[in-house]
Amino acid sequence: MQDLPRASASWRIALPHTAAAVPVARALVRTALADLKHGADCDTAELLTAELVANAVEHTSDERPIELVVELLPTGCQVEVHDPDPEPPGDLTRPTLAEPDPWQEGGRGLLLIRALSSSCGHRPTDSGKAVWFTLPAVPAQRRPA
Repeated sequence: MQDLPRASASWRIALPHTAAAVPVARALVRTALADLKHGADCDTAELLTAELVANAVEHTSDERPIELVVELLPTGCQVEVHDPDPEPPGDLTRPTLAEPDPWQEGGRGLLLIRALSSSCGHRPTDSGKAVWFTLPAVPAQRRPA
């Protein structure tokens, strides 16, 4: 028998448009998943959330806050990061032809999101865009102790 939540729960929080938002977002996702003993992989959710938040901070010039939305579902979790720039993220849902340069610091975030999430994408919002990923729930017998 799987130990999964029966109902949905969600959180929304505004984060500053600075690099300080990244560790705050990681902690919020970890807390949301761990406190509810949710079945999603906390480490992967935390890593991918950090990538989305860092991209929102780095690639948008508007100083308005970004928003983190965490939704826990019976089938897993979905994390969205809303930012004020309507421009879609490059190559989030389609594979890139070139591999990232091993000597460059950036260029791997979207690759990680595509590779580690069960699905990902983006959508326009009234104030910009939302970039999201989903992770499936991990059955209790397969979770680390």
